Amino acid sequence: MQTLSKKILKHATGLPEGAPLVAKELLHLGNRAAVDQALSRLAQRGRLLRASRGIYVLPVENRFGNRAPSTAKMIENLAKQRGETIVAHGASSANALGLTTQVPMQAIYLTSGPSRRLKLGAQKVELRHAPGWQLIYPGRAAGDIVRALAWLGPEKAGKAIRSLGVKLPPAEISEVTSARARLPTWMAQEISVLVPHE
Repeated sequence: MQTLSKKILKHATGLPEGAPLVAKELLHLGNRAAVDQALSRLAQRGRLLRASRGIYVLPVENRFGNRAPSTAKMIENLAKQRGETIVAHGASSANALGLTTQVPMQAIYLTSGPSRRLKLGAQKVELRHAPGWQLIYPGRAAGDIVRALAWLGPEKAGKAIRSLGVKLPPAEISEVTSARARLPTWMAQEISVLVPHE
């Protein structure tokens, strides 16, 4: 008969890279106390990584040994599992859109869930609770634009909008301008310059 630890590892290997393991999803393998204990022991032995309290991930094995799963995959799987919206921070969005050359030193994401910190090997990841308007259009350029402008703030937003207005396809401009009712007044006003005049 397989030990609980072996059952947990077998279950974990069937999941996609970066899928979070939490005790509540493993209760079909054993009772809560036993599952908690097994997860903790597996982390102590290096078979699992403890991302944060109660959240574990399976390290990825390659020919050089083990590495932490990709941060992006872990975040994507965590969002699915928890039913949260998790998106890149405005600084990352601004960098991706070419609005800044600053590269964030730490991985920061905005979330509809509670603020918390995760650790994936040496990589520290911060999840910051954000208002709903900063989480619109996850995974789309229009959402990245809103988050980049929020990070840049009212002083730099106008210049950023003008440079984006030249670079972006009309469909993305239209998507951003259609979100104005959900945005703070200062941002809605800046984005209004992108609306074609009749």
